Amino acid sequence: MRKSEELSRKIWEHSAVVGVVGLGYVGLPLACAAAGAGFPVIGFDVQCEKVEKIRRGESYIDDVDARGMKQAVDDGRLTATCCFDELRRADIAVICVPTPLDPHCQPDLSYVRGSAQEISVRLHRDMLIILESTTYPGTTQELICPLLEKSGLKEGEDFYLAFSPERVDPGNSVYHTENTPKVVGGMERESTRLTSLFYRQILRGGVTTVSCPMAAEMEKLLENTYRHVNIALINELSMLCHRMGIDIWEVISAAATKPYGFQAFYPGPGLGGHCIPLDPFYLSWKAREYGFHTRLIETSGEINSEMPRYVVTRLADELNRQGKPLSQSRILLLGMSYKADIRDIRESPSLRIWELLEKSGARLSYYDPYVPSVTFASGKAESLPACTPEVLGQFDAALLCTGHSCLDGETICRCCPLVFDTRNAFAAVKSGHKVVL
Repeated sequence: MRKSEELSRKIWEHSAVVGVVGLGYVGLPLACAAAGAGFPVIGFDVQCEKVEKIRRGESYIDDVDARGMKQAVDDGRLTATCCFDELRRADIAVICVPTPLDPHCQPDLSYVRGSAQEISVRLHRDMLIILESTTYPGTTQELICPLLEKSGLKEGEDFYLAFSPERVDPGNSVYHTENTPKVVGGMERESTRLTSLFYRQILRGGVTTVSCPMAAEMEKLLENTYRHVNIALINELSMLCHRMGIDIWEVISAAATKPYGFQAFYPGPGLGGHCIPLDPFYLSWKAREYGFHTRLIETSGEINSEMPRYVVTRLADELNRQGKPLSQSRILLLGMSYKADIRDIRESPSLRIWELLEKSGARLSYYDPYVPSVTFASGKAESLPACTPEVLGQFDAALLCTGHSCLDGETICRCCPLVFDTRNAFAAVKSGHKVVL
């Protein structure tokens, strides 16, 4: 029996041991999905506190069902460890680690490289390696494959390698890990087949295959760059509409009635999350290797990056109209997470807005029931315990950065002298002094 046939049999029978490297917003849901499908799963992470929580059956990711995870742990289908020697037991290893930017906005692949090195020294024949971390085109072929082949084993003969981009959307009530379609690009045909076979056993969204890892890597960057560019367009139009005295929200609503050729995007205080603010920089960086200047992408990045400063300027102008300088005003930020109804603050524009307001001398507080505390360079800030009329009356302005569904727009607009709603979350509220982006 050929080696790949033995691995195929294990995948079909759900007996292949799955190792998930990185137990964050991507890795933990994937580990739980595989365990839920009956695969024995080992999760790996360098943060031992995450490992201990998993061992206790405690979910620290909003989109992971704690009850289902605990059942998988109790049944022995899901284990977690900080000891990478356990990778020797894995038939499939999936890399789900962060891919941040360095201080110069260049790709930082240290986590991906470190994971590949950990796997390489424990790599064995008939093993499938899948990279899910978002990265620039060429990473799988140019970085991961050579690192793995340092083991002395050859890709396509002794082990198999593919890229399949994660598509996690935190807080999405419709699409999650199990029902989101997958894209797979293997180093060769057998790697693509094995990876597709694996995902079809644990996911319900279907699998689309592409010709190579570079196509799959570029596909993921296209997804996020598409949103990045369109959000920049609507942010720029929002600024123009404000100057012209036009309601951008009314314009978008009218345009969205067209049944073809238009998709609605909405302005906001800036981009947040791990993907959309960062991924276009990966593409721009790689493009320079080919002597190509991604002008549209870079201009979009400039527009989106300036939105927090634009929000602070607009707030200062509104306060000046009331005879209140920003430096002497008490400001309440509503929402610290980057997206409604989640606790994820990665790259949240609220953080940048807070820092800009702090430098302007404003006296700041925030309310976010999902984010009890945030640590800034100047120190730790804690959320107000409640957003009552008595509390709201103490502030000169409320700045809504995140439209959590639990926020009482009627009370906030009635009790605050000024409400700057950057998300149009309180569109239905007609009372109070309210302005929108």
